[in-house]
Amino acid sequence: MPSLARQEPVAKVKENEVKKRKPFEIGGHSIPPGTRRTIDLPISLLYDHTPMTLTAHVIHGKRPGPRLFICAAVHGDELNGVEIIRRLIGLSRLSRLHGTLVAVPIVNIYGFIGNTRYLPDRRDLNRSFPGSAKGSLAAQLADVFMKEVVGRCSFGIDLHTGAIHRTNFPQIRGDLSNPEVKELAKAFSAPIILHGAFRDGSLRKSAMDLGVPTLVYEAGEALRLDEVSIRSGVNGIIGVMQTLGMLGKTKLLRPSKVKPIVASSSYWVRAPEGGILRTALTSGTSIEAGQTLGGIADPYGKGEAEITAQDSGVLIGRTNLPVVNQGDGLFHIARVLDVDTAVQTVEQFHGQFDLEENSEMLDIIV
Repeated sequence: MPSLARQEPVAKVKENEVKKRKPFEIGGHSIPPGTRRTIDLPISLLYDHTPMTLTAHVIHGKRPGPRLFICAAVHGDELNGVEIIRRLIGLSRLSRLHGTLVAVPIVNIYGFIGNTRYLPDRRDLNRSFPGSAKGSLAAQLADVFMKEVVGRCSFGIDLHTGAIHRTNFPQIRGDLSNPEVKELAKAFSAPIILHGAFRDGSLRKSAMDLGVPTLVYEAGEALRLDEVSIRSGVNGIIGVMQTLGMLGKTKLLRPSKVKPIVASSSYWVRAPEGGILRTALTSGTSIEAGQTLGGIADPYGKGEAEITAQDSGVLIGRTNLPVVNQGDGLFHIARVLDVDTAVQTVEQFHGQFDLEENSEMLDIIV
């Protein structure tokens, strides 16, 4: 089954400038410099013979520069990244791009259609990389993505949200021992930068194994669009592209006011017993060691178990379900050295991206 390419209108470029650049090759297609195309990479046929494809939007700048991939919906129910990429590729000034942008808004098309994190065989795609051409459906999809997208790029950003019924405060995760990753993480200007250990089978680990420094952006909740997380994500990607020199001297957004807080580790506070969770904490709240985070009440009114924090930090994730079982992850806390500075960072973040505080941001990136 041959792959398909849909040609789209682009700005006119000078012929002598185009000749300085080679075409970008992907899926058997050659994309000339100064143009953009949407490429459909065949994956499989469903049981009713509906063809399934991995769709990549490629912008191949007329000027040389890095090759950056941005992807979303590796978990099919994580939607914020899909909207982030939609807004990003609509920015007109990308016509002056230095280098190449490969944007894949929906990696796990099966989960996206079914509103689920997984593939039809219940496999987690983000535990299936680098994949195999002869493996499971997840392995084959991972293999196509690694060969056609990651393997053709020099940097990457993988967009995620919290799992279903869990919210993540906007954060960047990466291997901060890698100088390139650390520099790009700071350029993204998310309020929290979390040094994250690699997970076997993850896209980030497999990309790093190929020598492609990759960030993971986590923000919001599965099956929901969150405007603050989306605007923060678009702004962060622009910051990374500016740092990589992909936008030249062009500034698409105003400089970020956020000074990120770096956290070396994090921990989960789990339910000591089942019951009804009662808490007033929201993501981004500063936490003190020993602080009461909430309580788990007996639904029959016989008592309540208090939940306390082990260490100081910032609440970067929490469950949204009030009904919990013993052992459930309730609060995800990033350990930070200076809680007062973290409070200022969160305030700066809300001041820049909250609709109530800065509604004019909508005119820039919607």
